[in-house]
Amino acid sequence: MLAIDHHLFRTAVIVGTFLFSGCTLGPDFAQPASPALDSYSSKEENSQAAQNLALGKDIPGLWWTLFRSPALTALIDRAIKHNPDLQAAQATLTQAKETAVAKEGSLLPALDATATGTRQQISGAQFGNPSSGSKLFSIYNTSVKVSYTLDVFGAIQRQIEGLSAQAEYQRFQLEGAFLTLAANIVTTVIQEAGLREQITATEDIIATQAQQLDVIKRQVELGGASAAAVLAQQSTLAQTRTTLPPLQQQLAQMRHRLSVLVGDTPNNAPATQFTLADLRLPEQLPLSLPAKLVRQRPDVRAQEAVLHAASAQIGVVAASIFPDFTITANAGSIATQLGDLFVPGSFIWNTSANLLQPLFHGGEFLHQKRAAIAAYDQAGAQYRSTVLLAFQNVADTLSALDFDAAELKTQHAAEQAALDSLTLTQAQFDLGAVSYLALLTAERDHQQARLGLIKAQATRLADTAALFQALGGGWWNRGNLSTAIMQEHPKEKPTMPFFELLGIGD
Repeated sequence: MLAIDHHLFRTAVIVGTFLFSGCTLGPDFAQPASPALDSYSSKEENSQAAQNLALGKDIPGLWWTLFRSPALTALIDRAIKHNPDLQAAQATLTQAKETAVAKEGSLLPALDATATGTRQQISGAQFGNPSSGSKLFSIYNTSVKVSYTLDVFGAIQRQIEGLSAQAEYQRFQLEGAFLTLAANIVTTVIQEAGLREQITATEDIIATQAQQLDVIKRQVELGGASAAAVLAQQSTLAQTRTTLPPLQQQLAQMRHRLSVLVGDTPNNAPATQFTLADLRLPEQLPLSLPAKLVRQRPDVRAQEAVLHAASAQIGVVAASIFPDFTITANAGSIATQLGDLFVPGSFIWNTSANLLQPLFHGGEFLHQKRAAIAAYDQAGAQYRSTVLLAFQNVADTLSALDFDAAELKTQHAAEQAALDSLTLTQAQFDLGAVSYLALLTAERDHQQARLGLIKAQATRLADTAALFQALGGGWWNRGNLSTAIMQEHPKEKPTMPFFELLGIGD
């Protein structure tokens, strides 16, 4: 027993020596620096009219609440609970995390237990004595095996680092999926509201044009107009009516899309029917500093994780050309009768130390290292491309908001002018100064201006949502999305037929 203790002590000393002298090969990953930019474009960012950009102000985690629509907020809450794309992204993240944690077990000794029982018959002929007959006996064996691979050159550490980076990538893939989902819901709601009001305005135009047609027909009967005027008005009315079915079709599609986005079937549309009056344009728009954008955009952070994983892989390849050290120990008991397994004298044990040093592999390791470096360079180029695209998204959205503000101002002026003209024409008609046809024309012009204003309002709301998406969505200012999804969808026992065949039940 003393000899065994002395042997284990020597083994522990050797293991400790290797552990303290170990190193981690390959480059240590450094987070890329943020671009030194003062603005997103050459033009000063300053949206017009009712919105002001607050440079440096942080984005709220629940940015969609700035539209002040409880029904919209309820839809996004519902999507978190039921959207299958989010659930798939969460499952992928869980898989990546568990894979990384599982690999950490490689840093610890592995312990395995075995037990065997063998019934065997031997013949004397096997030993050159056929006359001795045959013998039947049993052998029982139990053993415990301990094996430990020393991570002297950091190959396992780099593998864990790479797997952890992949888990980080999946984390930001989940954040990106939710940001896209929230933005799609907001945009779909805005499109639905705009289409519904466009349909109402178009129906009013159709009603006005139908009234104009009736007036012209009466004028023809009285000899005050020609048949050509009737035909022209009928053509105009027919053309206007053709614009209504496409709008109704688009509205139905928006309703179907909204149902699917929140995780329901198309026939189960949300109860709320949105109009533009249900949404408020945020007056203050927080605008992150350009230097912070790369830390806030989920797609940039995901690509950074890819770069990190590629860096770790270089270390894995670099360590593969150095020796592998493995220590194993077996302790057990052997007997010809089951009851004698643990009696004195049945105990057996052995220890071994193995070293594997690659000597010649035809240049395999050299080219693997070059491939790993090339993969890192590729990931670096993709990271820079993603950063450039992120800045372009913000710059494009800011420009769109400026143009939206200018267009909305113009459409407001046009609608107001048309309304003033209608009011004046109505007063003149009441005094008998203009014909009824002139009044209907003024009403039609006002409805057309109203239609343009509706489109401009919807576009500005949608581009406002696009800005929040381009800036990263404020995920850093709210609770952990993965935790929220896991709470809504706790782990359930698989219901595959395989488990049913095994008789696994509650």
